[in-house]
Amino acid sequence: MMAASLLLRRDKKATAAHLKADLTRTDNSSGVRQLQELLDVVLNPEKPAADTDALDWCKCLIAGGDGFEDFCKTVRSYDNATLCGLVWTANFVAYRCRTCGISPCMSLCAECFNNGDHTGHDFNMFRSQAGGACDCGDGNVMRETGFCRRHRLRTGENVPSIPRDLLLMSEMVLPRFILCIIQYLRDGYVEPDTSTERDLQKVLQQLEPQISFLEELTKMGGAMRTVLTKILTNQQTFKELSMGQEENLYAKKNYEKYLSALKNSGLVSVEEKAQGAAADVTVGAEGGAGAMVLLGTTAPGSPDESSKEEDQDAGQSVGQRKRVKLSSSTKDPCIIESLKHKCFLEELLFWTIKYEFPQKMVTFLLNMLPDQDYKITFTKTFVQHYAFIMKTLMKSHESDTMSNRIVHISVQLFSNEELARHVTEECQLLDIMVTVLLYMMESCLIKSELQDEENSRHVVVNCSEALLKNNTYWPLVSDFINILSHQSVAKKFLEDHSLLMLWMSFVSFFQGMNLNKRELNEHVEFESQTYYAAFAAELEACAQPMWGLLTHCKVKETQEYTKTVVRYCLETLQIWFDAIGFIDEPAPNQVTFHLPLHRYYAMFLSKAVKCQGLDLDSLLPDQEMLMKIMVHPLQIQACLSEIHSNMWVRNGLQIKGQAMTYVQSHFCNSMIDPDIYLLQVCASRLDPDYFISSVFERFKVVDLLTMASQHQNAVLDSEQERPMLEGALTFLVILTSLRIHLGMTDDEILRAEMVSQLCMNDRTHSALLDLIPENPNPKSGIVPGSCSFEEMLSAVADFKAPVFEPGGSMQQGMYTPKAEVWEKEFDPIMVVLRTVYRRDVQSAMDRYSAFLKQSGIHTGNPWPPYKERTPLHPCYKGLIKLLHCKTLHIVIFTLLYKIWMDHQNMSEHVLCMVLYLIELGLDNQVQDNKEDEEPCIEEHCHDSWFPGTNLLSNLHHVINFVRVRVPETAPEVKRDPPPSTSAEASSYGQNLREAQVFSLVAERRRKFQEIINRSNTEAAQVVRPKSSSTRWVPPGTPPQLVTEILEIRESMLSLLIKLHQKLSSKQNSLSSSWLDDMDTSRHAHGDGITAIERILTKAATRSCQIRRSIQDICGKVCPPVPPKKNSPTDKKTMDKEERRQRARERQQKLLAEFASRQKSFMETAMDVESPDTEAAMDLGPSEVMESEVLYDCVICGQSGPSTEDRPTGLVVLLQASSVLGHRCKNKEAKKLPTSDEEHIYPADTCGVAHDVRLTLMQQFFKDSSCLQSVSIGWDGGVYVQTCGHTLHIDCHKSYMESLRNDQVLQGFSVDKGEFTCPLCRQFANSVLPCRPGRGTEAGTWHTPTNKKTRVLVKEVEDLQEKLGLFPAVSNLTKEMELVIKDIKNTTQKKYMDYGKNPGSPDNDFLFMYSVARTNLELELVHRGGNLCCGGASAAAKRSCLNQLFHVLAMHMRLYSIDSAYNPWTKLTQVTQNREADGFEEERPEVSMLFRDVPSLLIIFVLTMPQPLRKEHFTCVVKMLYNLQFTQALAALSTKFSPEERQAWSTSGALKRNSANAEKSFEALLSHVISEFSKDTSVYKANTEGTSMLSSSVWSPQSIEFNLQQFCLPFLRLSCLLQHHLYGDNLTGCLEEEEFSSLAVCLGLLPSAPQASNNVHSASCLEWAVSAFDLVTQWCTEVKELSQMQAEQSLTLLVQDPQWAAPRLLQLPDNYNIIFQYYHRKACTACKKVPKDPALCLVCGAFVCLKGVCCKQQGICECVLHSQHCGAATGIFLLINASVIIIIRGHRFCLWGSVYLDAHGEEDRDLRRGKPLFLCEERYRVLEQQWVSHTFDHINKRWGPHYNGL
Repeated sequence: MMAASLLLRRDKKATAAHLKADLTRTDNSSGVRQLQELLDVVLNPEKPAADTDALDWCKCLIAGGDGFEDFCKTVRSYDNATLCGLVWTANFVAYRCRTCGISPCMSLCAECFNNGDHTGHDFNMFRSQAGGACDCGDGNVMRETGFCRRHRLRTGENVPSIPRDLLLMSEMVLPRFILCIIQYLRDGYVEPDTSTERDLQKVLQQLEPQISFLEELTKMGGAMRTVLTKILTNQQTFKELSMGQEENLYAKKNYEKYLSALKNSGLVSVEEKAQGAAADVTVGAEGGAGAMVLLGTTAPGSPDESSKEEDQDAGQSVGQRKRVKLSSSTKDPCIIESLKHKCFLEELLFWTIKYEFPQKMVTFLLNMLPDQDYKITFTKTFVQHYAFIMKTLMKSHESDTMSNRIVHISVQLFSNEELARHVTEECQLLDIMVTVLLYMMESCLIKSELQDEENSRHVVVNCSEALLKNNTYWPLVSDFINILSHQSVAKKFLEDHSLLMLWMSFVSFFQGMNLNKRELNEHVEFESQTYYAAFAAELEACAQPMWGLLTHCKVKETQEYTKTVVRYCLETLQIWFDAIGFIDEPAPNQVTFHLPLHRYYAMFLSKAVKCQGLDLDSLLPDQEMLMKIMVHPLQIQACLSEIHSNMWVRNGLQIKGQAMTYVQSHFCNSMIDPDIYLLQVCASRLDPDYFISSVFERFKVVDLLTMASQHQNAVLDSEQERPMLEGALTFLVILTSLRIHLGMTDDEILRAEMVSQLCMNDRTHSALLDLIPENPNPKSGIVPGSCSFEEMLSAVADFKAPVFEPGGSMQQGMYTPKAEVWEKEFDPIMVVLRTVYRRDVQSAMDRYSAFLKQSGIHTGNPWPPYKERTPLHPCYKGLIKLLHCKTLHIVIFTLLYKIWMDHQNMSEHVLCMVLYLIELGLDNQVQDNKEDEEPCIEEHCHDSWFPGTNLLSNLHHVINFVRVRVPETAPEVKRDPPPSTSAEASSYGQNLREAQVFSLVAERRRKFQEIINRSNTEAAQVVRPKSSSTRWVPPGTPPQLVTEILEIRESMLSLLIKLHQKLSSKQNSLSSSWLDDMDTSRHAHGDGITAIERILTKAATRSCQIRRSIQDICGKVCPPVPPKKNSPTDKKTMDKEERRQRARERQQKLLAEFASRQKSFMETAMDVESPDTEAAMDLGPSEVMESEVLYDCVICGQSGPSTEDRPTGLVVLLQASSVLGHRCKNKEAKKLPTSDEEHIYPADTCGVAHDVRLTLMQQFFKDSSCLQSVSIGWDGGVYVQTCGHTLHIDCHKSYMESLRNDQVLQGFSVDKGEFTCPLCRQFANSVLPCRPGRGTEAGTWHTPTNKKTRVLVKEVEDLQEKLGLFPAVSNLTKEMELVIKDIKNTTQKKYMDYGKNPGSPDNDFLFMYSVARTNLELELVHRGGNLCCGGASAAAKRSCLNQLFHVLAMHMRLYSIDSAYNPWTKLTQVTQNREADGFEEERPEVSMLFRDVPSLLIIFVLTMPQPLRKEHFTCVVKMLYNLQFTQALAALSTKFSPEERQAWSTSGALKRNSANAEKSFEALLSHVISEFSKDTSVYKANTEGTSMLSSSVWSPQSIEFNLQQFCLPFLRLSCLLQHHLYGDNLTGCLEEEEFSSLAVCLGLLPSAPQASNNVHSASCLEWAVSAFDLVTQWCTEVKELSQMQAEQSLTLLVQDPQWAAPRLLQLPDNYNIIFQYYHRKACTACKKVPKDPALCLVCGAFVCLKGVCCKQQGICECVLHSQHCGAATGIFLLINASVIIIIRGHRFCLWGSVYLDAHGEEDRDLRRGKPLFLCEERYRVLEQQWVSHTFDHINKRWGPHYNGL
């Protein structure tokens, strides 16, 4: 020990190096001893695990003196692995390629996927649910072509072999290290019942660093993994180390803890075993108790039970448990006994299970898998612990997490066929799985209540147990399905009969589970949701393994397997029938949807016939068994009909849920399809009369099938009779026409499924994939059949590209059926079978009739078309007998008669189905083989109706009299005295003998008895209880039933022809010769008339006799004689029907009228060009001004002017907007960065440029002057838009009150003043008062004058001097003040305070005129950035600038501009230089050349008295234009090189003396240059820059163009303002003529110029005083700025007023580029990878959605960013979901996605993971909604975000 303590004190690295040297010697015993002693101390398990010193020691020792990092690198260079094997946990993004996968579970990490070539493959990206590992390089799971470059080249194989001494230390140290971990785990473990979850978690937390270290080692590559494998699997090492040394007490205790933990690891705990040991082992099928038997021991305390094998009571004594006989192989001790461990790996796995699969341990164990030796050992160990794993899982509280981790491991092991086969053979994997499954289910069995409740011996799983409700069995079943997908394993399973028998008994646990009993009195109090569990269990635990087995029974060679399975199915079914005490009638009012045994039997039968060429009869049982087998599936079909007829309504909604799930696409091919197929098989082999009568009896409509007009139904209410009869007939049609298992090929099935889904509705590609039942093995994801899904889809459907609807709702790409599909393939029967919602059938019919109308085939209301069927497989020919049996013909005859006589509860649908059955009978003739006909026996009550069974011959057979039982009150009862004369009496007797009697029930009993007698000669069997037949005798309550005879004298044919007359409401609708001139082609589509004609034609072509009969009947053409006694009651019901019909028509009419009204309203409401609002908006042409403007209030409906007392207002939406601020100079949109090299710089945006400018001014100039020299509101400006509707402000207040009281509102907050316009429901949040229209000075207002400019200038000046009169306080002014307050509250404080002293009047002044500026600029943007389009535009409709101007003007009149500082004087007068009057200390005013001209215009207009005369407005514009032009010259002159400046200066100077020098740009330009050149500083600053730029020479044309461009923004704004103030029209023009057009419009040019090319911008100038003096004065202001540097004054001079339109970022075409870069990118703020990353599409910022990490003051990052970047409007792309969300103020909405897949579909949340591509149209729409501020109107689903995004 001394040596160890010495070593401990030394430096770790040195020690390690020293020891390594010792150990590499040949005689290394001392080194070994030293190392062991050192490790004894370092790795002492008694030290707390959290002490990391031990870990550091281990790292140093393993590295043998080198640095651990270097050591890792070295080891990695020897990595010889050829597999990737990267392990990931839940939520990791991985890929699956179906083209490359051999196993359906194959997956690849992103790196391997992107480095492989998968173009054109069927791949998708997915988020891992349970975790997984990359299969790249593993040829067992995927094809080599799909490997990535690194693994395809197998670079690992040529790695040099590793030097021995490199890993020497690892081999010595690691066994001790692993032991140490195990000892900690032993020590920390406490049984779950005594501990809390937390205790185990604590132990794991402390061990975190150690386990992570192991994980690190596995990542060093193949070499290190080999070392670890040796250690983990070496049995010797384990023996030596596991117990600890003798003398170490701690180790001993530790080992005992381990042993006691092991004790309970078997399926049977030790105590139970001890008790059961005395019992005998061989137990019969009925004896023993539950799980004990499974394990080969019997129930405690019943040692003698085995002797009473057949004794029924024994079964009862031990609680209702099903007994299972186990094969000898399963008594394999390895399942039952406690576990024994032989190596570290086994004990590590054991503790992993005990601690419920901690993630780190799982990852470590999986990371080792690329090592082949390890993989095999580990798989065996896993199988050895399998039962224990499942036992632990059942007890776990966290079964969900645990399930995921288990499957994470097992899927890696069992997907490999080689490995799966190996462990199946060596470790009895199948036995273990089935046994454990049985053991699991046994924990939750209850007695079945199906059929005979008291004596039932059948047990079923209880669906409300946690095990089923939480799908705890899922990992087990998933593994089982996985291994059955391997052929070699499946064959082993199918060959092992005892296993199959076990499996069948497992399946029978589910047979009849979740039994529903119909509630007859009250509604159930509690709706149980157990049906979810039941359907999931049957699908996952029974159906999927069945499909797995069926995949391997495809060829002739596998016949034996099928025979075996079928045999066991029948045996188990027989046991089941006995156990539930079933004889021949199902118990009434019960239904279970779960018959997995029936379905196994059905599916194996179908496969046998279809693929294996077996003879059906060899697999069928006797008739009696068939009769039993058919009962329960038939019961389900009848109950489906009952549920849809609302007979189960008291059972709550869940029963409807079951009926829907049963036919739903994921379940139908494992549920309803096998059931119907089984019924088809039974029908083809049983007596048809028996089958048909059973159907009508099951559907409870026997009593309805009478010729009498009234009857009593013992079991149905009258309103349920019709839907039940329709149900029964529809079922018969489906049964006789469905061919899914009776001869259709896979391709035909796929086609039929696809057509039926597309006919119901247009479908997206993914919806269609989901709706087509996949077959067989759900994991494969491949639809079978030679023809692929895509090819079939393009054959039957057309693609409709995604489009936009005007409402803004976005369509996905849809598939719609081709015309020829509607014409030839639409199959209503398939549609009925596949619809989950009844409305889908209607939808299909509506679409069908729309198609017929459109293509002009048929205009009326069509009937479902009849479709020809594929021929039957010869095996099932017997099914046709159903259509040719007397019972069915009697039913058809009766129904035709009842429909003709208008009996109650008949319907068009009934007739439709009856005709369908007749037509099916005509199309499917029975091959006559006479010898089968049994001799006619007299008592047969049916045989006297029709001579034979063939439909053709029975069609024209006339039936004269029928005997019926009717209530005494019925109209048929003859009230006249008995016949007096003997002649009459004899004829009456004659009729009585002839009359037909019809009793379905009696017939069915007779047939049943016959079949039973034939199949069983034993006397015991003949006497069957007749108990249930009494049910059908109607109760003997009055009125009494009496027998009557009806005279009919009709045949089916004559009834058809009469129905034809009735339907066409023409008396002789068919002439006797109509058959000859029949055009058969038009028969395919049409209504009932067409259907009858088609049937008659078919019948006539098949038999001459029928042809003659038809001609006879048509020839007689007598009007249908009303039946003998048509009672008043019948008449009444007729009238009632008719009245109903009329009422319905009236209602339709009303609705149509209402709809058209609504439509016309919508058109006017959306298009705000209606005359009354036109005036309100634009104060249109001058006549309107004569009288006051009238407004309509949309609340009270009154029309009138807006007055001071009762003002009217416009409904407006105020919103802050930064759209203008995001404009750039460049027309191209900025690109979204998708790599670390790309960036976005915001410095060149309009908002930033204006901020910089203002800050620069504020450094040098007087603050108040600065605040009048620029506009703000580029960022966070307030935009005002209206829907154009007006209302009284007092009406609005009461409207808001009513909204406040009505709390149901969604999406907006009334407290914030939000509401929707009462008329058009547009979102709004304020009301803008309209000023009362003045009619007086309007005339003078507009008239142009000939006053001189000087005069006008003076008048303007006087107007400005006029002090603002404070308007009298009135309601109107109050409202105006309120609106100003609303406007201020709309934006944030920071967007309003730009002055040095916030809140000053100057600041307020700036904000107010900037609101006007913002709205003008935005309207310009909406008009496309120029005024070329002229008048109306969508933007104009939304604009309310006129009213806004008046509100702002009223507010701004309160401020007067000090005359000393009034810019007007500087514009129009040459002022004398005021000498220093003590102004020195104050900062100067902003120079005129630095001022923003449009701002000045708005200030002037707003501060002068309203209304402003147009001449004055024009005057202001002219004076400002001069300034703007001069600024343009100054800016231009700075761009010249010094030489050019010199040249222009001299050439211009020559023109100075010419007449119109003031209107020549050359003269003015030279003047500006010379003025600035006097003080050279301005140009000096520029010399370096320009020489570079101006390689091009400036020509007069380019200068002219430049000046025009510079002045255009000002002209556009002035023109727009003039348009709104004076209602002038905007004229459209070409872009190149825009300047001249605007100049004319503003009065700067006299009239339109002749040619476009000679308009000079200078010719628009008009100076009030000498131009040159004024310019000099302006230039001097700039030069005198002493403290300002030249660069800065240059910056202010060179302003460029032009900005490109606002754009969102340009996105890459492929979404994967964004996803791969951003979904792993760390957030710049919190440096973590966000759980929900999002991107701002306006500026490209990367933010955490909902992230708590970046929250500030309770506001999450997206909301914060939306405030900062868009003044509370944000557009974010959610990286992990591919969708866009919009944040608008306190609300948000999901906008949709701009990325669509190849089929034009969104993939929200990337669930499907298909490649996505940018949809340009959608992105344009998004951008357009952003720019036009219409998010609030177009998107409907808004909700509050509570700052949580």
